[in-house]
Amino acid sequence: MKSDTPEELNSDKEIERLIDEIMSSNLPELTDEQYRKKMQRRKEVQDRRIAQAVPEKGLIIVNTGNGKGKTTAALGMVLRSLGHGYKVAIIQFIKGAWEPAEKAAFSYWEDQLEFHAMGEGFTWETQDRDRDLDKANAAWEKSLEYIQNPDFQLVLLDEINIALKMGYLQVEDVLAGLAKKPPNKHVILTGRGAPTAIIERADLVTEMTLVKHPFRDQGVKAQPGIEF
Repeated sequence: MKSDTPEELNSDKEIERLIDEIMSSNLPELTDEQYRKKMQRRKEVQDRRIAQAVPEKGLIIVNTGNGKGKTTAALGMVLRSLGHGYKVAIIQFIKGAWEPAEKAAFSYWEDQLEFHAMGEGFTWETQDRDRDLDKANAAWEKSLEYIQNPDFQLVLLDEINIALKMGYLQVEDVLAGLAKKPPNKHVILTGRGAPTAIIERADLVTEMTLVKHPFRDQGVKAQPGIEF
């Protein structure tokens, strides 16, 4: 492996290359001394990377893809934010025909959390395009209130990507709304099919990949605590 010193790592690509070299080694087969040296080198690289990092900033975060876990991952960030004492708003664009269990779970933080389930369920259940449009636009107007409110550090727009994909909202309007957020505010957009323009604007994008799913592969219905 090339012996770079931390001072020679002058780009993200160089740092990523070195990390890949270190972590691609067959670690279980190393001697204790070899392992210690590799982990020491890994720490040097990581410390350099942290030292080069920019100050904190409000992020636009996108969880998309066909795999399960987009909302679940976002709710984990909500929980962390509440634990730090931050104020959080959740606006759900599709859910609303049923009471989501996460709303009950988060009731402990009712002084910090605003929760709005403003949809009416899956689009194939409502079967009313005009009504779906009205619900999505009402949810977006509510979202804008929290996006622009400096008192809220995190806003979760749950399944807004689906509303965009269905044409209930315009990408340009959402981008314009995101541009109005205070510099330190984080906004999470979830749902499959995130538009390219949203992905390009985002700071952090995760695509959930579907490998196996109990409903698709085994015919297992949605279960409390797992899906809702």
